[in-house]
Amino acid sequence: MDSQLQGAAMSRQPETPHERAAITSPTIDLSFPHRWQAEILAIRPPILPVRHFIYPAQAEEVERGALEVMVRPQMDQNPAPPFLATCALGFRDPAVPTGIWSAPEPEKICAVSGGYVYLIDTAAPERFTMLTLRPVLEIRAVLSESLLLFVGHRSILAWGSKGQAWESGKLSDEGLTLGAVDNGILHGKGWEMMSDRETAFLLDLRSGTRLPSK
Repeated sequence: MDSQLQGAAMSRQPETPHERAAITSPTIDLSFPHRWQAEILAIRPPILPVRHFIYPAQAEEVERGALEVMVRPQMDQNPAPPFLATCALGFRDPAVPTGIWSAPEPEKICAVSGGYVYLIDTAAPERFTMLTLRPVLEIRAVLSESLLLFVGHRSILAWGSKGQAWESGKLSDEGLTLGAVDNGILHGKGWEMMSDRETAFLLDLRSGTRLPSK
């Protein structure tokens, strides 16, 4: 299916909290060391904390199905008070992830709401990055390379200890399957439209460059 058509099929219509709960269960992946604690809330608290941040700030009807995360920064010095992160929902579809991940940058929290990814600086929550790769279909922590991989329909974006490390070229016409990581090389498969079959690829995780298949 063409990604534009599939994106249209992933309805972004508002849903009730009950409907959202039936769609997906949030993931919590704390593979990387981190300087914060976080809790995913079922609903927004009736009394908002002093610090409340909405991502992105210009989102319309962000409350509809948004991911609500209470974050408690854990700084070595000058401890910061907790804050509520309200992350606008991307797509209402079980194929896209929702949850929180730790990142190669210990002070960053990666919040994912229906395939929309927000990397938030817990020391200064007004600073955040919303990934342009949308929707993200899979997230994988690769500790050996200090990378958080974001997998889309056709390409992969890597986030490292200094922010975005690279974004690959097109690896598939529609849909990616990730395999093992061996000595910094990611093995995977992508669907090739012309041959109507999956083809293997090798990706250098240090540069995001596709390598010749053996």
